Amino acid sequence: MVYKIILLLIVLIFGGYQLQDTSNFEKPTLSSIEEPASARVTKVVDGDTIEVLIDGKVAVVRYIGIDTPEPYRDKTPQCFSHEATAANRQLVEGADVVLVSDLENTDVHGRLLRYVYVDGVFINKVLIQNGFARAINIKPNSTHFSEFARLEKQAQTDKKGLWGQCQ
Repeated sequence: MVYKIILLLIVLIFGGYQLQDTSNFEKPTLSSIEEPASARVTKVVDGDTIEVLIDGKVAVVRYIGIDTPEPYRDKTPQCFSHEATAANRQLVEGADVVLVSDLENTDVHGRLLRYVYVDGVFINKVLIQNGFARAINIKPNSTHFSEFARLEKQAQTDKKGLWGQCQ
């Protein structure tokens, strides 16, 4: 029962945490998961992965709920992978970011799983809205999945990004 209440609080708090105006930006207060952390982006790996300096240490961060085409898969980059990487670079390279966790802290590769914000802009969301990423639902980190799926469908309809360029 306590788990269900905590999960409901997470959904309620994060459900409205998609801010675009920096002046309205507030960190959520959650006791059940890690508090949001500030970090500096030191490297953009690809469209959905970055390296950050946090508490004096370098960490690899994988964006939660999205998947971008891979520039390193096999020997041929996937369609729109370079554009997705370039978009991510433009959005976050060298920036101070706020990293927000969901229910799982890391993936099987040891990367931190996070929602990423720059000056109140929800980067995961921006990448989907503009057709640089697909929505993926890897439970239990599903807080924003329904919104991401809706945004992906709209990007497909509008033929944005990869939806207009790739088969």
